[in-house]
Amino acid sequence: MKRTTRTATSLAALSLGVATVVLAPAAAQAKPDTDCMRAGISTLKAEGLFSTVAKSGLPIAAAVAYGVAPREGTDVASLPDPLPLSVVLADHRAGDDSLFIYPWC
Repeated sequence: MKRTTRTATSLAALSLGVATVVLAPAAAQAKPDTDCMRAGISTLKAEGLFSTVAKSGLPIAAAVAYGVAPREGTDVASLPDPLPLSVVLADHRAGDDSLFIYPWC
């Protein structure tokens, strides 16, 4: 699946209030990367940001300041800013299909 298609589908899901990152079809889905998600939660907590991000979302610039990088093909300008926590966590679980690369994963 092309990154632009995945991004567009993710944004459509967000507009419906569904906090998820679109993954491959069910038959080909990999196990969610919950270790990466837990590492992301731990990072937010260690920086004292978890409750703030839970309430207000995570500005993309703040994530980049902590070493997060968009994967090649990710159209950052098309994403909501700040990113809701539920979307950030879903993206962590997406593993190699995530929109961003997380240094702690």
